[in-house]
Amino acid sequence: MSGIRIVDLTTMISGPLATMTLADQGAEVLKIEHPEGGDHSRQVTGRRGGMSASFLNNNRGKKSVTLNLKDPRGVEAALALCATADVVVQNFRPGVIDRIGLGEAAVRKVKPDVVYTSIAGFGFEGDWARRPVYDPLIQALSGLASVQGGADSARPRLVRTILPDKLTAIQTAQAITAALLARARTGEGSHVQISMLDTVLAFLWSSDMAGYTFVGDELEPQRDDDAQTFVELIYETADGWMAVSAHTDSTWKGLAAAVGRPDWLEDPRFATVAAREENKPARLELTQEALREDTTEGWMRRLTEHDVPCAPVLTRAEVYCHPQVQANGAVIERDHPQAGRIRQARPPARFSGRAPDAAAPARRLGEDTRDVLMAAGYDAATVDEMIAAGVATGPQEGTP
Repeated sequence: MSGIRIVDLTTMISGPLATMTLADQGAEVLKIEHPEGGDHSRQVTGRRGGMSASFLNNNRGKKSVTLNLKDPRGVEAALALCATADVVVQNFRPGVIDRIGLGEAAVRKVKPDVVYTSIAGFGFEGDWARRPVYDPLIQALSGLASVQGGADSARPRLVRTILPDKLTAIQTAQAITAALLARARTGEGSHVQISMLDTVLAFLWSSDMAGYTFVGDELEPQRDDDAQTFVELIYETADGWMAVSAHTDSTWKGLAAAVGRPDWLEDPRFATVAAREENKPARLELTQEALREDTTEGWMRRLTEHDVPCAPVLTRAEVYCHPQVQANGAVIERDHPQAGRIRQARPPARFSGRAPDAAAPARRLGEDTRDVLMAAGYDAATVDEMIAAGVATGPQEGTP
């Protein structure tokens, strides 16, 4: 993405994580924030040296520019930056960005071939489009909470991470890359629109909506007594927890051998893949009974010897120390000028040909305002005047 400039008007997680992904891949990202406080994620708990962990982990590699978009001079400056950009990304509630003066039409006047990207919660049309949105609301409306509950009549449960936000970020980064490829081939920009609701529905349909795929043959609503078929494949051992997945004929044979239950192979309930699925509650219950008889380490050894897929359940404090995580180099440590020594996950994609440059750490609020505006054609006196009037700010000691 080297040579691609992105103007980032987003806040919180879905937009910032999307643009950070592109920054990790070499794009220059100009993050425009309000002079007073900046991105809300700067203010959340979990802080050191004036920097929050949430902001650090979603905004590395970007330049911080502060502009008051309620002031015409701030909007004018933002448009000046958009005129130099390949991509503009915003996640204001539908309609708000147009009222500000930075909607697609306004930006395309100064940059006709821009890839303009809009992220929404519920969508861009319909009664729900302008409603306020947060991750749990998307989990509820998309059916994800019901899937987690196990049965239609069971208590719905949230995924205990903001999956819709983060999944939308990944989809947005990929869509922007596709739009840039299309522009390179046609010379024309486009408007990428993506909603959290659409993203989660597409995510669920690939594996959790099989019963509603064939029109006219939809499944009946699931009953409470069906809920046990959704027991998660996490098992208790003598000293902890582990995951075991034995779905194929070969892994089922390996599991039976590892736990010393050859009789399972003669049981007609488990004779085929389809039979094991139809008798899932009994299969899971027997597996759980067997796994309580040894420790996680013991089962890891025995199951691995029989080529049965398995893994220990690690706590968050254990994950980054695991030998495989270390072998992958998946978690790195670096020094931050304000926050000190920090630990972060590296970008997961690796590209052949050259080692990726280490993305710059997340910046203090307004740290790049002066340099970026002057590069856009503003003289020093005008920038000083804008800062004095509160239209913009430069970095201030002690600010996050």
